[in-house]
Amino acid sequence: MSKDICAIEIDDSDLPPPTPEIEQERKVAVFDLLEDNSFALPVRDGGDAPAAPYTLHLAIRDRRLVFDVDTEGGEDAAEFHLSLSPFRQVVKDYWQICESYYDAVKTLPPSKIEAIDMARRGIHDEGARVLQERLDGKAAVDHDTARRLFTLVCVLHYGG
Repeated sequence: MSKDICAIEIDDSDLPPPTPEIEQERKVAVFDLLEDNSFALPVRDGGDAPAAPYTLHLAIRDRRLVFDVDTEGGEDAAEFHLSLSPFRQVVKDYWQICESYYDAVKTLPPSKIEAIDMARRGIHDEGARVLQERLDGKAAVDHDTARRLFTLVCVLHYGG
Protein backbone atom coordinates (compact mmCIF):
# COMPACT_ATOMS: atom_id res chain seq x y z
CA MET A 1 0.00 0.00 0.00
CA SER A 2 1.40 3.36 -1.03
CA LYS A 3 0.54 6.80 0.26
CA ASP A 4 2.35 9.26 -1.98
CA ILE A 5 -0.48 11.78 -1.57
CA CYS A 6 -0.99 12.69 2.10
CA ALA A 7 -3.53 15.50 1.67
CA ILE A 8 -5.95 16.74 -0.98
CA GLU A 9 -7.38 20.21 -1.28
CA ILE A 10 -10.07 20.91 -3.85
CA ASP A 11 -10.77 24.49 -4.86
CA ASP A 12 -14.49 24.44 -5.56
CA SER A 13 -15.05 28.06 -4.53
CA ASP A 14 -16.38 29.04 -7.96
CA LEU A 15 -18.70 26.04 -8.28
CA PRO A 16 -22.35 25.70 -7.32
CA PRO A 17 -23.04 23.73 -4.13
CA PRO A 18 -22.78 20.00 -4.88
CA THR A 19 -25.77 17.69 -4.75
CA PRO A 20 -25.70 15.10 -1.94
CA GLU A 21 -24.71 12.43 -4.49
CA ILE A 22 -21.81 14.50 -5.83
CA GLU A 23 -20.63 15.33 -2.33
CA GLN A 24 -20.70 11.61 -1.48
CA GLU A 25 -18.69 10.74 -4.64
CA ARG A 26 -16.14 13.36 -3.61
CA LYS A 27 -15.85 12.16 -0.02
CA VAL A 28 -15.40 8.53 -1.04
CA ALA A 29 -12.79 9.41 -3.68
CA VAL A 30 -10.78 11.56 -1.25
CA PHE A 31 -10.98 8.93 1.50
CA ASP A 32 -9.93 6.13 -0.85
CA LEU A 33 -7.11 8.24 -2.33
CA LEU A 34 -5.69 9.06 1.08
CA GLU A 35 -5.85 5.40 2.11
CA ASP A 36 -3.96 4.10 -0.93
CA ASN A 37 -2.46 5.92 -3.89
CA SER A 38 0.49 5.90 -6.22
CA PHE A 39 1.61 9.31 -7.43
CA ALA A 40 5.19 9.86 -8.59
CA LEU A 41 6.70 13.01 -10.03
CA PRO A 42 9.42 12.73 -12.67
CA VAL A 43 13.05 13.55 -11.98
CA ARG A 44 13.78 17.26 -12.34
CA ASP A 45 16.53 18.58 -14.58
CA GLY A 46 19.82 17.92 -12.85
CA GLY A 47 18.36 16.43 -9.70
CA ASP A 48 15.96 14.10 -8.01
CA ALA A 49 12.20 14.16 -8.04
CA PRO A 50 10.70 16.03 -5.10
CA ALA A 51 10.17 13.56 -2.27
CA ALA A 52 6.73 12.23 -1.44
CA PRO A 53 4.39 12.44 0.33
CA TYR A 54 2.61 15.30 -1.39
CA THR A 55 -0.28 17.63 -0.82
CA LEU A 56 -2.35 17.78 -3.98
CA HIS A 57 -4.33 20.94 -4.76
CA LEU A 58 -6.90 20.50 -7.54
CA ALA A 59 -8.75 23.35 -9.22
CA ILE A 60 -10.20 24.51 -12.49
CA ARG A 61 -8.77 27.84 -13.60
CA ASP A 62 -9.24 29.45 -16.99
CA ARG A 63 -10.98 26.29 -18.24
CA ARG A 64 -7.95 24.17 -17.36
CA LEU A 65 -7.52 21.45 -14.76
CA VAL A 66 -4.76 22.51 -12.39
CA PHE A 67 -2.65 20.09 -10.38
CA ASP A 68 -0.58 22.03 -7.84
CA VAL A 69 1.65 19.67 -5.87
CA ASP A 70 3.52 20.55 -2.69
CA THR A 71 5.82 18.45 -0.54
CA GLU A 72 4.59 17.52 2.90
CA GLY A 73 6.77 20.39 4.18
CA GLY A 74 4.92 22.90 1.97
CA GLU A 75 7.57 23.35 -0.72
CA ASP A 76 6.48 23.61 -4.35
CA ALA A 77 6.99 20.23 -6.02
CA ALA A 78 5.19 20.66 -9.35
CA GLU A 79 2.34 22.43 -11.07
CA PHE A 80 0.73 21.45 -14.32
CA HIS A 81 -2.35 22.53 -16.22
CA LEU A 82 -4.35 20.15 -18.37
CA SER A 83 -6.88 21.04 -21.02
CA LEU A 84 -10.39 20.02 -20.08
CA SER A 85 -11.31 19.26 -23.70
CA PRO A 86 -10.22 15.59 -23.64
CA PHE A 87 -12.35 15.05 -20.52
CA ARG A 88 -15.59 16.74 -21.60
CA GLN A 89 -17.34 13.80 -23.26
CA VAL A 90 -16.28 11.15 -20.74
CA VAL A 91 -17.26 13.42 -17.81
CA LYS A 92 -20.64 14.09 -19.44
CA ASP A 93 -21.16 10.35 -20.02
CA TYR A 94 -20.09 9.59 -16.46
CA TRP A 95 -22.59 12.01 -14.90
CA GLN A 96 -25.38 10.73 -17.15
CA ILE A 97 -24.77 7.13 -16.14
CA CYS A 98 -24.44 8.18 -12.49
CA GLU A 99 -27.85 9.86 -12.64
CA SER A 100 -29.30 6.68 -14.13
CA TYR A 101 -27.63 4.67 -11.38
CA TYR A 102 -28.93 6.97 -8.60
CA ASP A 103 -32.45 6.68 -10.04
CA ALA A 104 -32.14 2.91 -10.51
CA VAL A 105 -31.20 2.17 -6.92
CA LYS A 106 -34.51 3.70 -5.83
CA THR A 107 -36.79 1.55 -7.97
CA LEU A 108 -35.14 -1.12 -10.13
CA PRO A 109 -34.32 -4.74 -9.27
CA PRO A 110 -30.69 -5.66 -8.45
CA SER A 111 -30.01 -7.16 -11.89
CA LYS A 112 -30.82 -3.85 -13.62
CA ILE A 113 -28.79 -1.89 -11.06
CA GLU A 114 -25.80 -4.18 -11.65
CA ALA A 115 -25.99 -3.65 -15.41
CA ILE A 116 -26.01 0.13 -14.99
CA ASP A 117 -23.19 -0.09 -12.45
CA MET A 118 -21.08 -2.13 -14.88
CA ALA A 119 -21.57 0.56 -17.52
CA ARG A 120 -20.68 3.22 -14.96
CA ARG A 121 -17.46 1.39 -14.06
CA GLY A 122 -16.58 1.12 -17.76
CA ILE A 123 -16.95 4.85 -18.29
CA HIS A 124 -15.01 5.47 -15.07
CA ASP A 125 -12.19 3.26 -16.39
CA GLU A 126 -12.17 5.24 -19.65
CA GLY A 127 -11.90 8.50 -17.70
CA ALA A 128 -9.02 7.06 -15.68
CA ARG A 129 -7.25 6.06 -18.90
CA VAL A 130 -7.67 9.57 -20.35
CA LEU A 131 -6.32 11.09 -17.14
CA GLN A 132 -3.29 8.77 -17.14
CA GLU A 133 -2.58 9.77 -20.76
CA ARG A 134 -2.89 13.47 -19.94
CA LEU A 135 -0.56 13.10 -16.94
CA ASP A 136 2.08 11.23 -18.95
CA GLY A 137 5.45 12.91 -18.36
CA LYS A 138 4.01 15.04 -15.55
CA ALA A 139 3.09 12.43 -12.92
CA ALA A 140 2.87 8.65 -12.89
CA VAL A 141 -0.27 7.24 -11.32
CA ASP A 142 -1.59 3.70 -11.12
CA HIS A 143 -5.04 2.74 -12.38
CA ASP A 144 -6.79 2.95 -9.00
CA THR A 145 -5.30 6.36 -8.27
CA ALA A 146 -6.31 7.56 -11.74
CA ARG A 147 -9.88 6.34 -11.16
CA ARG A 148 -10.15 8.23 -7.88
CA LEU A 149 -8.58 11.36 -9.35
CA PHE A 150 -10.98 11.12 -12.29
CA THR A 151 -13.86 11.19 -9.81
CA LEU A 152 -12.48 14.45 -8.43
CA VAL A 153 -12.09 15.81 -11.97
CA CYS A 154 -15.77 15.01 -12.48
CA VAL A 155 -16.71 16.78 -9.25
CA LEU A 156 -14.78 19.88 -10.33
CA HIS A 157 -16.10 19.68 -13.86
CA TYR A 158 -19.71 19.31 -12.71
CA GLY A 159 -20.10 22.98 -12.00
CA GLY A 160 -17.54 24.18 -14.52
